[in-house]
Amino acid sequence: MLRLDDLTVFVRTAERGSLSAAARELEISPALASAALKRLEGALGLHLVARTTRSLRLTEEGEHYLVHAREALRLLSEGHQALIQGKESFGGTLKISMPSDMGRNILLGWLDAFQARYPQINYQLSVSDRLSDLYRQPVDIALRYGAQADSGLIAFPLAPHNRRVLVASPAYVAAHGAPATLDELHRHNCLRFAIDDSIHERWTFYRGNGAALRTVNVSGNRSADDADVVRRWAMAGHGIAYKSRLDVVGDLCAGRLQVLLPELPGEPAPLHMLCMHRAQVTPAVLHLRDFLREQCEREAALLPPA
Repeated sequence: MLRLDDLTVFVRTAERGSLSAAARELEISPALASAALKRLEGALGLHLVARTTRSLRLTEEGEHYLVHAREALRLLSEGHQALIQGKESFGGTLKISMPSDMGRNILLGWLDAFQARYPQINYQLSVSDRLSDLYRQPVDIALRYGAQADSGLIAFPLAPHNRRVLVASPAYVAAHGAPATLDELHRHNCLRFAIDDSIHERWTFYRGNGAALRTVNVSGNRSADDADVVRRWAMAGHGIAYKSRLDVVGDLCAGRLQVLLPELPGEPAPLHMLCMHRAQVTPAVLHLRDFLREQCEREAALLPPA
């Protein structure tokens, strides 16, 4: 296999007419430079350089190969510069994975505003609640709720203090009443969310000081693997939902939903922006991160803390 540093030594040696001069320019020893030339000749099966005690010259094969070696180094350098400029430039396409409810009802509007501010940014969106393998998804960034256990991912917190809350529509409360205690949840129709074929029917609640209070097993006549469907059922008056507060701020402000048992906040649901590796953290990604943080903070300020 050809090595880039061996090609570089060969081209510099040909240009300088001296192995020692090429070694000084490349800041390596003459012995390393000589070994690089021998390794390149061995890989090619060609005799590129004719050396004597006083001079060095290219063979006929070396003269012909020098043209191709220079072109190869030029193309590699141009490719590297193009990648650097692409990373430093503010533009291109962002492939974004996002959860269904927040994606459809909040993020689409936020991304419209971001694109209006930065029209050189394009989007390719994937909207799903399934916890697919982010390393295999063709995405640049993913927006996900919950604590991030994979330390290999680069996680930027967007809404670190977000939690789940109990919500229902005013019509449901008028027809069935609001639970006064957690025990009363057993007599209500609870709208449950399913993810990866597992129904989330154990709802955890906390005291005001942050200490875990109790986990309640709930039941109901509806469940869905799409969080937006669960939210729509709740707004239509079909039952009580256990939702990320960030997902329902607009509904709470508009009166479409109301918080039940507000003194008992649900489990933490921090929102993160995830990148698979450091190379994906481009200026466009950092601008989007800052913009989304601003939007999350603005939304959180619309209501008193849950």
